[in-house]
Amino acid sequence: MRTVVTRTEFDALPLLSRGKVRDMYDLGSEVLIVVTDRLSAFDHILPNGIPDKGRVLNLLSDFWFRKTGRIVPNHTVSVSLEDLPAGLGERGELLEGRFTIARKAEMLPVECVVRGYLSGSGWEDYRRTGSVCGIALPPGLRESDRLESPIFTPATKADNGHDENISFEMAAEAVGGDLMAEVREVSVRLYEFARDYALERGILIADTKFEFGLLGGELILCDEALTPDSSRFWPADLYEPGKSQPSFDKQYVRDYLLGIRWNKEPPIPSLPPEVVARTSKKYREAYRLLTGTPLSE
Repeated sequence: MRTVVTRTEFDALPLLSRGKVRDMYDLGSEVLIVVTDRLSAFDHILPNGIPDKGRVLNLLSDFWFRKTGRIVPNHTVSVSLEDLPAGLGERGELLEGRFTIARKAEMLPVECVVRGYLSGSGWEDYRRTGSVCGIALPPGLRESDRLESPIFTPATKADNGHDENISFEMAAEAVGGDLMAEVREVSVRLYEFARDYALERGILIADTKFEFGLLGGELILCDEALTPDSSRFWPADLYEPGKSQPSFDKQYVRDYLLGIRWNKEPPIPSLPPEVVARTSKKYREAYRLLTGTPLSE
């Protein structure tokens, strides 16, 4: 287990942005993405970092990018230490496994969500309306039921607060109808490939979100892909529709915070060591099951 990294500073590189998890630095035509161990819940970054979380997200994304390149190109240039910019070589111990050098793209202003099971905001939407993002579903479905076919349900991007589900038509207005149709088709293909691959390894991918950009007019997959932060991973052997499912993501942390009756406003509570350790274990286990190898120490 490596040192927990919750913030990075590189004086030699201009900082482009510092998100909930990622610190991004300008490399000219490329960008250095450093995936920290920060954890957010209920739109707040928690005081504790989660050991190995950043490496899991970064290396698992790279794993999927390499597997899905035949479906759609992606932004990755390198995750190798020897390709780090001059002056960062001495930071190798901190950066190893948690950085990606990526091509800059013009990012599309929508989150591209694919749902194969009825859960989360999709379940809440269905309970109210019988539909999810305007897509009518059969009556009588239960929470966590598998859908007959995956559905594409875009959302707005929110720098702060929650993303909001929108209809395909609203997304098409923002992006363009032809491009959005291509995004939908590629998103569903990505999900179906990953769903079938993961099922053979004991994981149900209930839903996931992708982010795309344009580079030279070509659609490319960006940000992260099919990680415990961008997806709902459920243990297949514990799947029982009709209720919420155990997962490999930070739902355990959310449940803890709800259990202590935190009001979701500052001051933000620290997590006890046992919650941190169990959350880290869940991330590492998802990595091991999907890649077939444990995360290196």
